[in-house]
Amino acid sequence: MSDLAPHELRILIAVERERGFTAAATSLGMTQSAVSHAVRTCERKLGAVLFDRGRHGARPTAAGERAVAYARRIVRLTETMAAEVRGARDGAVTGPLRIAAFRSAAAHLLPAVLERLTARHPGLSPEVRIVREIGRGTAGEVADGRADLGIATLDAAGPPPGLTGARLFEEPYALAHPEDRPDTDPRTLPLIDWDENCGSYTREWWAGQDWIPSATLRVEDDTVVLSMIARGMGMSIMPMLTLAGAPAGVAVTSLAPRPPRRGVGYVMAPESAESAAVRALVRELRSAGAAAAWGSPEAAR
Repeated sequence: MSDLAPHELRILIAVERERGFTAAATSLGMTQSAVSHAVRTCERKLGAVLFDRGRHGARPTAAGERAVAYARRIVRLTETMAAEVRGARDGAVTGPLRIAAFRSAAAHLLPAVLERLTARHPGLSPEVRIVREIGRGTAGEVADGRADLGIATLDAAGPPPGLTGARLFEEPYALAHPEDRPDTDPRTLPLIDWDENCGSYTREWWAGQDWIPSATLRVEDDTVVLSMIARGMGMSIMPMLTLAGAPAGVAVTSLAPRPPRRGVGYVMAPESAESAAVRALVRELRSAGAAAAWGSPEAAR
């Protein structure tokens, strides 16, 4: 086996991204035959078929998905090396910083963090991608090399295998319901729900509540849930970070004495832990996590 060259890694990334050899060649300014030859060379070096070829283009095999994930991380590491070597002369922290975050964290946690970060390091260029926190979620974006750091929901087990990181804070869930129905027990209203990752404790708590009905409505986005609640369509059980963006017409009631909670933290690939840009971001996140006041319904207002 021979090592893959940097240009071969970029070709693998382009073929996976474009889902075809011709489109990848166009994006790279190469010929289709050169891209095909390079992919075959990579497959020979790695000893595995990386792409299924067909009328609908090229789709990565399981081995190909793993190879491309490593390729992205290696290419990103070389980019980070170039930026940090240049910055070593004067201690500057520069370059792009790719962040994957679920919507409520991006809306209510990151703005203040990035404001402080870019004030201290004006040469940084943060890029934030909103990723639904279901399935592999933001951690999957990091593992696949699409993000340098992910804001993720973490249970007691911590980051997924192969990644590193830590919890920033725990936030309780609360009952969100229409504000203009004071004579109605909000627990008797229809349930509006959406999919998200939650910890084992949250699932256990939910299973033990016989008052929670089956979902009447299920939507993909938590902001849509809040809009529906504001119109009096039902209630929902939501984390406080989401409820920080509750519109007028939504009331928040504690689920005391033992509300379900979810951990919010960050994850990154081990090789990113030494990046000056990522370390600077982690410092700001830890500072924000220490100051977070998500412990009561009043904190959502």
